[in-house]
Amino acid sequence: MFRTADMRAARGLETWRRLIGESRACDVSAERADTFRASVRSLRMGRVTLLRSSFSGVRIANGPALARPEDPGMYHLTLVLKGGLALTRGSEPTQTFRPGDLHVLDDSVSVELGTYDSRNVPAHERSVEAIGLDLPMSLLPWSPEQLAPVQGRGFSADDGVGAILGEFLLSVDRRAASLGPAEAARLSTAAVGLVAAWLAPRVEAAAEPPQEARLRQLMESIRAFIERHLHDPGLTPAVVAEAHHISLSYLHRVFGRQSNGATVAAWIRAQRLERARLDLEDPALRSLPVHAVAARWGIPRPSDFSRAFRAAHGVSPQEHRMRRLNGTDAPQDRSGAA
Repeated sequence: MFRTADMRAARGLETWRRLIGESRACDVSAERADTFRASVRSLRMGRVTLLRSSFSGVRIANGPALARPEDPGMYHLTLVLKGGLALTRGSEPTQTFRPGDLHVLDDSVSVELGTYDSRNVPAHERSVEAIGLDLPMSLLPWSPEQLAPVQGRGFSADDGVGAILGEFLLSVDRRAASLGPAEAARLSTAAVGLVAAWLAPRVEAAAEPPQEARLRQLMESIRAFIERHLHDPGLTPAVVAEAHHISLSYLHRVFGRQSNGATVAAWIRAQRLERARLDLEDPALRSLPVHAVAARWGIPRPSDFSRAFRAAHGVSPQEHRMRRLNGTDAPQDRSGAA
């Protein structure tokens, strides 16, 4: 644990610069040494290091010119918790990272990172709190060239694996004082696995041809829109197409190509039936009438629901509920839907 509050300002800046330099080849400068404030708490996890840091009014320059021959190649993953960071790379537009954003860099990328605030706050008063991981490049299955398209880009940690990774970092940081060296080292495997799982789809997307990447992103948006509106009986392929500003024929073409020929209407129906099936099997919802379960998922006509459910599962919704809640298996799903 290090805090500049425990020492004189000039010595605090120099000590913080040295501590940061232990894990990365960089040049650190402060807007004002006399008002500089920072703290660092680190946890060694085998070959991985967890860092919880806060700092004010600094600029950090990375790049191959600063690299030391004896240094192992390192990736630096950062989750911004408070404040903001601005990343400048050559003539590219400045990237800004706000609370909840994750980004990754390595020492070979020439960038400048600085504290950022969208308000009119003097540079030396801007402050950031972040948590991150320093891990050797050899622990991840990609080369720096493969990771180049995603380095220095901000990604939200609000959902998916990003949210799990963010919660993991915060949880380990909260419990760092109670972890022994052996326990901390064992956690490094989980940390590296989560980072790899978070990066994998981003690396794959970056490697796709631009047209394929756009189609995949459109498909993800379409599926997310459908899942958000399953409760609406008025959800139809035409509504989905209009929400995405594309023609109905283009929607069918893209969806069929990205879903092995499945139609939009069939996918909507399958998702509704699956959500209803899960509700029927939920003991907490056993008092909810079957027709109300169907209506929750956009199927207002009980006869339509019963017919579709029987076609998919071989029994009526009521019989399926009774079998599952009584602990007996229902017949094999005959729908063939994934």
